[in-house]
Amino acid sequence: MLRLSRLTDYAVVVLVRLAAEECVQTAPALALATAIPEPTVAKVLKVLTTAGLVASRRGAHGGYSLARPLAAIAISEVITAIDGPIALTACVEGSGQECGTGRFCPVRGRWDKVNDAIHSALTAITLDEMQDQNFFAMPLSARAAE
Repeated sequence: MLRLSRLTDYAVVVLVRLAAEECVQTAPALALATAIPEPTVAKVLKVLTTAGLVASRRGAHGGYSLARPLAAIAISEVITAIDGPIALTACVEGSGQECGTGRFCPVRGRWDKVNDAIHSALTAITLDEMQDQNFFAMPLSARAAE
């Protein structure tokens, strides 16, 4: 089963929340709005800032904002920022892992085609497509009921 990490899921939620407000937002405010623990939000924001997906501003009116619009951020970028390169197996080119049975493997080098297809599909989907335009307009109590 292919499964993204929980941090990647949280990163998508945080990025979509950043887009919901057109002002700089703090980690505590994002944690409150998303119901993600504040230390986790801070960790995600640090990684997303390093990856260039989020801009940070220091000072009294500091916080975080999107570095680019959601429509310009592919899901693959978020996955790569949080979890590293998209690689289904150790033998996929660029995985950074060494396959111990590579010399004897009858499918050696064949996973690249599958990996490329998945990467292309994830690159074609932007965060703009992931958001529910009305979700953050709902009160917290209504969101909790869903």
